[in-house]
Amino acid sequence: MPCGIDVSEDNILKKSPELLNALLKDHTTSKKDEQCNIFWATSDYESLGDGFGYYDQISPECITGDNGNVIMPRVLKNYDTQRDRIRGMAEVFTPSWVCNAQNNLIDNAWFGREGVFNIENVDHAWTTNPDKITFPDGKTWQDYVRDTRLEITCGEAPYLVSRYDTTTGEMIPLENRIGLLDRKLRVVSENVDNSGEWLKWAQVAFKSIYGFEWQGDNLLLARENLLITFIDYYRAKFGRDPVLKSLKYIAYIVSWNLWQMDGLKGTIPNPSEDNSSNLLESDNHSQMLPFEESDNEIDRKKSIDCLIRDWDARPPKNKIPFKILIK
Repeated sequence: MPCGIDVSEDNILKKSPELLNALLKDHTTSKKDEQCNIFWATSDYESLGDGFGYYDQISPECITGDNGNVIMPRVLKNYDTQRDRIRGMAEVFTPSWVCNAQNNLIDNAWFGREGVFNIENVDHAWTTNPDKITFPDGKTWQDYVRDTRLEITCGEAPYLVSRYDTTTGEMIPLENRIGLLDRKLRVVSENVDNSGEWLKWAQVAFKSIYGFEWQGDNLLLARENLLITFIDYYRAKFGRDPVLKSLKYIAYIVSWNLWQMDGLKGTIPNPSEDNSSNLLESDNHSQMLPFEESDNEIDRKKSIDCLIRDWDARPPKNKIPFKILIK
């Protein structure tokens, strides 16, 4: 799947309908024998007609074929849309150099030294450390890959993966990427040469990073960026694309670890009609469902806690309310 800034949903569908379905799945609302997808959670697309309303689930048909250009990164959206989302959802994306500086602070603390992955320059660029990453006494590269990271209100996930600068659209070469997951995959590639072992530790890396986002289009972009990042690092290491089975499993992990949530409440993002876009006035939010229910069901489920998966449990436990982790 050749990819520039904008990942083509048509290409994903052509590769595998199951792969696209995995990237769209919402595990909080899905039932055992029925898939529910993330929903738009924005009114930006309502003019496109049925299936594009605020509470409509994002279906493959809405983003492929004639609708193949509906979802695109923020930097490619028109100015009016960008402005409205800034005003309505406080959607302001972070330049890569800021993401890098903040991610470096995390690694400075973890490694106990500075300049592990790169050196920040005065011109908002950075110089990548070309040497193999070394680890402090008492810590191993496996410890680093396993260590948990979370990007809150992740947008297109620029802190996790840095395929491009989300504010300029400039592509970032693989060797200069600075995301939290980028760093983990670099470490895996530096320490593992066998493809099976590489896949094992890449999966561990993906299971250790998390992110949540309100708007469905941003969340899909974030999930796509993680999937393409997996392909990028596998290609760089082995000179070929990963097989479909591996792609599907990574997409499955990503669909659990990047989820749709109101970060103030830990619930599905469902603001009231008269306050549909103000995150700051959270006390006025109502908890309407993104799918049709009877009035009694709505009353009974006024607040749906978002669920994630505990990959470290034996066996892994799914359907863990995110709220309990905060406590």
